[in-house]
Amino acid sequence: MPNNKPRKTPFRAPTGAPTAAPGGVPRKPRAATRSDPANQPERAVSEIDDSQAEHKASRRPRVARADPSKRGRHKVAPGKPERLHKLLAQSGIGSRREMEELIAAGRVNVNGETAQTGQSVVPGDRIKLGGKLVHLKFSNRLPRVIIYHKPEGEIVSRDDPGHRPTVFTSLPKMSGGRWVAVGRLDFNTSGLLLFTTSGDLANRLMHPRYNLVREYAVRVLGEITIEARQSLLAGIELEDGVAQFATFQEAGGDGANHWYRVSLFEGRNREVRRMFEAVGVVVSRLMRVRYGPFVLPPNLKRGKVLEIGEADVKKLMADFDMEDPAPGRPLRKPRER
Repeated sequence: MPNNKPRKTPFRAPTGAPTAAPGGVPRKPRAATRSDPANQPERAVSEIDDSQAEHKASRRPRVARADPSKRGRHKVAPGKPERLHKLLAQSGIGSRREMEELIAAGRVNVNGETAQTGQSVVPGDRIKLGGKLVHLKFSNRLPRVIIYHKPEGEIVSRDDPGHRPTVFTSLPKMSGGRWVAVGRLDFNTSGLLLFTTSGDLANRLMHPRYNLVREYAVRVLGEITIEARQSLLAGIELEDGVAQFATFQEAGGDGANHWYRVSLFEGRNREVRRMFEAVGVVVSRLMRVRYGPFVLPPNLKRGKVLEIGEADVKKLMADFDMEDPAPGRPLRKPRER
């Protein structure tokens, strides 16, 4: 059956061509008006064009809008130049002396060129150490310091061929920096372990000239004779030199186990254990309870972290004659993680 309905088409009729009316009768073209520029004299059209050109010329130049994205927040703020080896130490890579040695060896690049000893840098400079980009920490904020209650069975290292548990997996995560351990505790020793984000501060906390005390709680099998105690206080010969305790106190104990509290002013590898072994006593448990001005909090559980408040960090830096990088800034309180 034939379909007599008119088909719809997306095409429009050309301009000026007659169109069909609803009844199939062609429509007449629209009558020209005086307001149409096409129907005006040539002189009138040129006047209209001139007025439009004057209007465009009188417009103000367009000003680019401010970038509403977040990219503006990441622009590098101007800062004062600082010594490169100092910034590398502050970023937790090592001590200032170690950083000076790396720079002298040509292992540090600044903006694609080999760094020179004593060179200064500013925020925005690209620093590479051994070909890897380094994010420096300029002196506009205080370093962070935390106390970690280390349990037995963890090593104080990031790289271990035996893939044993490491203390660094339990520390707060950071971006653009790293935690530096202040000294070490061996695999079977527990207790107070300090970490900081400043390699310079860590170096001062470990340096022998500052004479910071280390105190340990020691459990041994059996009792220690008076002669052995006097030897440990007077100094006993080890394979790496003479070692001695500054204090030696009894701390109780039941049965065959006895506890003692000892202190010394250095931290050689397994020094406390080797000293007791030298007098014929076996250490069954060893815990560090104090390092310099920091004491292990009794309520800090194993594997947990306590961050030192900024007021105490400022005092610590003042004790070491270090400059306060953020004077007048509101202080944060200590918090446990």
